[in-house]
Amino acid sequence: MLNSINPANNKQIKQYDEMTGEESAKIIALANSSFIKWKETSFAERSKLMFNAAKVLRENIKEYSEVMTMEMGKPIVQARAEVEKCAWVCDYYAENAEKFLTDIVIKTDAINSFVSYQPIGVILAIMPWNFPFWQVFRFAAPNLMAGNAGLLKHASNVPGCALAIEDVFRKAGFPENLFRSLLVTSKNVKEVISHNLVQAVTLTGSVPAGKYVASLAGSLVKKTVLELGGSDPYVVLEDADLEKAAAASVTSRLINAGQSCIAAKRFIIVESVYDDFEKLFIDLMSKKKMGNPFDENNDLGPQASNRLRDDLHEQVLKSIKQGAELVLGGFVPQIDGAYYPPTILRNVKPGMPAFDEELFGPVAALIKAKDEHEAIELANQSLFGLGAAVFTKDLEKGKKIAKEKLNAGSCFVNDFVKSDPRLPFGGIKESGYGRELSPFGIKEFVNIKTVYIK
Repeated sequence: MLNSINPANNKQIKQYDEMTGEESAKIIALANSSFIKWKETSFAERSKLMFNAAKVLRENIKEYSEVMTMEMGKPIVQARAEVEKCAWVCDYYAENAEKFLTDIVIKTDAINSFVSYQPIGVILAIMPWNFPFWQVFRFAAPNLMAGNAGLLKHASNVPGCALAIEDVFRKAGFPENLFRSLLVTSKNVKEVISHNLVQAVTLTGSVPAGKYVASLAGSLVKKTVLELGGSDPYVVLEDADLEKAAAASVTSRLINAGQSCIAAKRFIIVESVYDDFEKLFIDLMSKKKMGNPFDENNDLGPQASNRLRDDLHEQVLKSIKQGAELVLGGFVPQIDGAYYPPTILRNVKPGMPAFDEELFGPVAALIKAKDEHEAIELANQSLFGLGAAVFTKDLEKGKKIAKEKLNAGSCFVNDFVKSDPRLPFGGIKESGYGRELSPFGIKEFVNIKTVYIK
């Protein structure tokens, strides 16, 4: 049984029966049958339907944003923006997929030799609850345009979102069963990955989940793409525009109530400007409003569940016990719902949960560095490598630091890290491997085939 619970009041929205193994196997077979026909379609046909999907999203933005906000607590303004971003990625691949997957001629001693990109079949996506539409569409849009079929095993707390996404593709006119949602829990995902018709797996989630899926898929010689956790460092140098740096940092830390893999989590400031930055940061964080996610005046809603909120609070308490100083927030409100306030810890050091672990909520760790060298060293002192940012008025210096010195999949200068359909997205180290989005993302699950004619 899958339970959809509203984290703003902890009331049950709806219960869903979990699919049996037989039901899942039937859907996988149907998806494969759809794929066999779909792979023969032209890019023009695929593009028409993908543009339709973008249109369906925009026409039903109220419905889709509300199901997101209801099931996982995303502020309604951010939920609407997420639906619009999903429409953007559909448009992007509808416009560009054919160009990205055009044959590449390579001169050899053959009469003709070239590289061709061919779809491989049914791709399973194991997706998280924090961006319940965006994470799915950034997988689905490129893979359907590449000629593959898609299966979605969504997080168990957002089954309504899973079914709504399936409905988007149905309303857009895609072939029946080309994209299907499997309502199964994590304990039953093994048999889905192991099914002989599932060709590859992409997962966005925790490090333990990624390691398990990669191990299982690897034992079956099935390719995986993993986007796992992050503890993104934001480095603030002495010549930074502190007001802009503080504003970008607070925005990043509180997006989706802090429940984002690429949210800023560790703020590393050189000591010459530390006090000024901290004052600005505290002032901005303290002004943010927490409350009902359907109220457009609120900046952050609840955490996705009481359990996740309590785990976050435990990380805060452990960090304080180890010497971190609580500056703001850091308590469990005595109200209904899984709320946790904007929280700031200063004097955070390596070895503390606030430094070493991913804080998946609105908790900021302030870290003082002696100079630029130590700031970069502290930024890279992490098992993660998803995103990073540096703030400086010297753009050449910022470029060099972002390109050569910060160890992450995405490094931004004077802005907060964000995903964009036009740019590759993914991590290194325990943040995962492979890339989504851009021309790189659409090529992850295709057969890069050599054709040689003599």
